Amino acid sequence: MSGTSIYEETAVLTQDKGRLIVILYDGAIKFLHQAILACQQGHLERKGQLISKTQDIIFELNTVLDLEAGGEIARNLRKLYNFMWRHLSQANTSQDTDKLREVISLLEILKRGWQAISS
Repeated sequence: MSGTSIYEETAVLTQDKGRLIVILYDGAIKFLHQAILACQQGHLERKGQLISKTQDIIFELNTVLDLEAGGEIARNLRKLYNFMWRHLSQANTSQDTDKLREVISLLEILKRGWQAISS
């Protein structure tokens, strides 16, 4: 393992949960911006890979929700994550960059909320 890899792994492992969620949102947003660019350039395979990475992040965020402890907020987040996952699937098959932008907007709103909580 390279020194950079060790540093990156250590940086992730030492973050608090709120900061980790913000990092995941940042990654998903970055991948979707890249997917829009790939779609515009006609790189459909790359676009699909980037959307898939974003769906993996959303899936992970969804699976770690504690519905019992989180109550209504966690249930609403689950609905929102499920909506985004489906929206990304539709965008991937239809080449609809507007759907990608809608998911970016939702992720940015959630990210700002988590930033405020974890500051």
